[in-house]
Amino acid sequence: MEENISGNKHPASKTVHSGEIRKVPFGDSDVELNKNVQKCYNAKEKSYICEICGVGFNCCSLLTIHTRVHTKEKPYACEVCNKAFSKISILKTHLLSHSEEKPYTCEACGKSFTQKGHFESHLRIHSKEKLYTCELCGKAFYYGSSLKTHLLTHSKEKPYTCKVCGKSFTQKGHFESHVRIHSNEKPYTCEVCSKAYYYKNNLKSHLLRHSTEKSKICEICSKAFTEIIDLKRHFRIHAEEGPHVCKVCGKAFDLSCSLRSHLLTHRKERHHVCEVCSKRYLRSGDLKNHLLTHSKERPYICVICSKAFTGRGILTRHFRVHTKEKPYSCHVCSKAFSQISNLKRHLIIHS
Repeated sequence: MEENISGNKHPASKTVHSGEIRKVPFGDSDVELNKNVQKCYNAKEKSYICEICGVGFNCCSLLTIHTRVHTKEKPYACEVCNKAFSKISILKTHLLSHSEEKPYTCEACGKSFTQKGHFESHLRIHSKEKLYTCELCGKAFYYGSSLKTHLLTHSKEKPYTCKVCGKSFTQKGHFESHVRIHSNEKPYTCEVCSKAYYYKNNLKSHLLRHSTEKSKICEICSKAFTEIIDLKRHFRIHAEEGPHVCKVCGKAFDLSCSLRSHLLTHRKERHHVCEVCSKRYLRSGDLKNHLLTHSKERPYICVICSKAFTGRGILTRHFRVHTKEKPYSCHVCSKAFSQISNLKRHLIIHS
């Protein structure tokens, strides 16, 4: 499809979109295109009107480019990966991702970028400058895209809906990750043991299992952990009382979700019933774990010895056999245990 860049006027209705994707070499013709487009921007008269949305433009070239918003046409394709774009300028920027050229380098941390916009956004992290502020709640963000995503939380708009289960999402990335659960696609694979994951973050956490590096240090007892979540879990041992207190029995918890789960124990109703043996449970999660005992399914597999388990918690406890990790320490004598039940039995000695 050829773009009219001469400035000759013709009705918008006569614009033809062939849908053909072409791989464009860069040269003098692109410079001429940019010059003509710039002339269009400088012109005052907007005689070219989009028949779909009514927006006016100064010349035919701008109208042609704009029309692709509606037609989803992407005539410029990358010669390396065949990814297509609606504008040649976007293609030029994309081509930098295939080269090692990163002309914009941060003096603070040394990180390099292919695009000036990404570089300038990154600099705000060091300066703590958050230019994008939510008018509803005052929360500020480094990136405009982050603010757009945040605004959806106020509107409760969830534009991405799963066709399989009907669950909706505010972000496209979260939606695409969710869809993999139904298709059983696990694109993130560990190069050490070949275990695959739905999410990139899960793979990152898993890779720490193969690493001997323990960079997360407890400030109280100096015990080291590979993951921050393990450090946070360990830190609760040092806290004598959590901020979330049960009004019925006075028991305290570190997390509000733990308190909510605990409150169920004071209820007599057990709404979650096993269809196999009629055993009743307070929580749906407990019922799900119980149902595995009726089946031969053991979905949680140890990456070291390949032993399989019915529950994630059981696998976590088993894994400590290999790591020799003992996250539960006695606050009286500092003796450590791999399981909290063992610590509770030990505390009886001091009482």
